Amino acid sequence: MDREHSGRNLTQQLVHTLGEAITGGRYSPGDGLPSEASLCEEYGISRSATREAIKMLTAKGLITSRPRQGIRVQVRARWNLFDPDVLGWILRASPTLEMLREFMQLRMAIEKEAAALAAAEQDREAIAAIDEALQRMKAAEDGLGDSVGADIDFHINILNATNNPFYIQLSSFIETALRVSIRYTNRLKGVATASYVNHKRLYDAIESGDAAAASSASAAMQSEALALIEGELVSRHAKVEAAG
Repeated sequence: MDREHSGRNLTQQLVHTLGEAITGGRYSPGDGLPSEASLCEEYGISRSATREAIKMLTAKGLITSRPRQGIRVQVRARWNLFDPDVLGWILRASPTLEMLREFMQLRMAIEKEAAALAAAEQDREAIAAIDEALQRMKAAEDGLGDSVGADIDFHINILNATNNPFYIQLSSFIETALRVSIRYTNRLKGVATASYVNHKRLYDAIESGDAAAASSASAAMQSEALALIEGELVSRHAKVEAAG
């Protein structure tokens, strides 16, 4: 392995190690991280690789690095939650119900408009990709294939079918969060797979070019999932109050 490639790998390893430590709560907002020199010694990597890792974590909003102030953890409101790495670290560490609710609220705003735009655009190749994911969802209902992967591809392909680069660039963010939220909401519903019928209704509206119906079908799906999460939050709060 050449030195440059090795340096990039070590940088990425440090980024992920520190990113997971920060998002997992090992360091709290305002806490100082070890100095660059200390990180070099602790992880056995060069000063240049360490400095690059610090730059990357700064770009992700997790830390600040200033002369005489050192490296400090940012408050969570400053974290770039649209960065798939940051979101992935958070979800692997502690995907709270409150965060899943916030994600569903964002999906409500984004996906119904994306569905309407996909219906209006009528990109037949992109719509065929939505259908292909839908057929895999149907097979998963019958016990064949990966239901979560098919469900994620269904929603990502709707974003792609908008032909709008801003929607399309949300794909990585949506995919990362869906891997957690789909399993959670399916568990709350007491089912192993998402509803093929509901997804078929959304697909049919997009395929036929009915933007209003597509928006309505998407909103109904998100509303159902959001209601499940909010219901679980109410139930948990009631249990806490009863126990107290």
